[in-house]
Amino acid sequence: MAEALKKRSEMDPQFQWDLRDLIPTEEALEELFAELESGIGRYDGFKGRLGEDASVLKEYLDHDVAMDLKFSRLLAYAIQKRDEDTSQSASQALLSRAQLLLSRAMEASSFAEPEFLGIPEPVMKGFLEDGALSGYQLYLERILARKEHMLGEREERLLAGFGQTAAAPSAIFTMFNNADVRFQAVRGGDGEEIPVTHGSYGTLMESRDRSLRQAVFHSYYSSYRQFSNTLAAAYEGHVKQACFTARARNYSSSREMSLAANEVPEQVYDSLLETIGSRLPALHRYVRLRKERLGLPEIHMYDLFVPLAGGTDKKYPYEEGKSLILEGLKPLGEEYGKLLETGFSSRWIDVYENQGKRSGGYSRHVYGCHPYVLMSYTDSLDSVLTLAHEMGHSLHSWYSDHAQPPAYAGYTIFVAEVASTCNEVILFQHMIRQAGTREEKESLIFQLLDRFRSVMFRQTMFAEFEWETHKMCRDGIPLTADALCSLYHGLNEKYFGPDMCVDPEIDVEWARIPHFYYTFYVYQYATAFAAAVTIGQRIFDGDKNALEGYFNFLKGGSSMKPTELLKLCGLDMEGPGVVNAALDVFESLLGSLEYQGNSILSSPKSFHLGLESRSFLC
Repeated sequence: MAEALKKRSEMDPQFQWDLRDLIPTEEALEELFAELESGIGRYDGFKGRLGEDASVLKEYLDHDVAMDLKFSRLLAYAIQKRDEDTSQSASQALLSRAQLLLSRAMEASSFAEPEFLGIPEPVMKGFLEDGALSGYQLYLERILARKEHMLGEREERLLAGFGQTAAAPSAIFTMFNNADVRFQAVRGGDGEEIPVTHGSYGTLMESRDRSLRQAVFHSYYSSYRQFSNTLAAAYEGHVKQACFTARARNYSSSREMSLAANEVPEQVYDSLLETIGSRLPALHRYVRLRKERLGLPEIHMYDLFVPLAGGTDKKYPYEEGKSLILEGLKPLGEEYGKLLETGFSSRWIDVYENQGKRSGGYSRHVYGCHPYVLMSYTDSLDSVLTLAHEMGHSLHSWYSDHAQPPAYAGYTIFVAEVASTCNEVILFQHMIRQAGTREEKESLIFQLLDRFRSVMFRQTMFAEFEWETHKMCRDGIPLTADALCSLYHGLNEKYFGPDMCVDPEIDVEWARIPHFYYTFYVYQYATAFAAAVTIGQRIFDGDKNALEGYFNFLKGGSSMKPTELLKLCGLDMEGPGVVNAALDVFESLLGSLEYQGNSILSSPKSFHLGLESRSFLC
């Protein structure tokens, strides 16, 4: 019988993150709360004074940045305590307490931007020329760029106070998805009862037992179907608040508002949807290849994850996975490797699933402290890639924090996913290059094809779903469970093509995607993957200029616009070129493995990433 999940208290501490590096004791936690309480009170002393002179403005900005750093530490600690065991009411209460305090701080400081924007232009010009504000010039220029979207003091205060209420749909979904939802256990071929969890779902869907995959698929989505009306209401609430805020701030759409926050042109989004849409026949070919390789009369959604080649059942215990990452990422240099080793050995990572642990994986960092990684490692290659991915985020944060002041150390999600995915690409390249047999190389190429399918195509499908639902809300169309399921079904038919049997269970998949509550977030996975393919190939090939440009990019934080940061790597993300180049790679990989009858093509096409062509099946 499969082993039941352990409680948090039963886990080996060496595989758990050490949050004492954030906040060492309960006493330190309460001291931090007290400091923040006091800091909130200081805001009132700046009200009406920001236009006096540059020194007053600098004093305010210094205070605000200091408060932001303290809140970042508090919220990181509270969120991570909740995520390690979402069933603990004490952790839930701590997070609520922290969020309430943050809401008060946002309300207390809500006067600042309207007041700042009200400073006469000649006076502001003089401030910006004052050397005392040199460290904040770009910060202030970005605020000025939002002038047309800022409201009056009273309205800004109301919106700030509305923040915690606006987050309720996301909080409801998070609690339901991580603490409340349960999945019916299934029976294996030998009659063994197999529990279904968020952590085990992916592994079970890779099983070669098709009846098991079907049963797991049905169990998983039946639970979401049962609560589809509730989850639709939560999602509609989230979309409505985004659309309301966009209207209040004079944006044409919630998408424009979200992308503007990261300084990303909407054309990047539109180009992605258009470019992927024009090349969906390649994905349809992939589905046909999968159907042929599995020898199926028809292919279903639960057939998308089973490995397509022999040798893919290999397990990678955690220690072996770490060693593989260290070896595979050597092209990034000795310093990068030493930082990886530090993260592995110093309890930056919460490794294994336990009861109540948040599903999925992420990296979180606070300026002045090392990053943290949450995941649920399962000894699969996917777990190895997830670890490499999240450590890519973590070391991006490390380099940015050590190169930039607090005001510019943070970076947008748009560039964050480039750094993480680049690690995956380089690791795949290493594994393909080092594979000892044709079968192993073929297996890895199939898995890389699956990576393209799940990131380039699937995340773009998510992006299209999200954009359509926000337009529906904007146009006054209710986001009912039936409407959302119908839209999602149609998109699956469009993306996966005529060979795919689109099972009704998949219609409710939208209800389990946490990223839909991070407004207009998912498209960045696809654009980042495309960028990472190019950068990773150049570095893997030993291009010293590419490596230098990449580390300048990692150290850039938010000191430049994201599209300008990527130009340090030689990439222009405002046109379709980078996405098209990645899709060319997908088609090249696909062509090397396509079948005539039941045999692989005798003369496979070469697989190349970016600069040069090479066959990985020779």
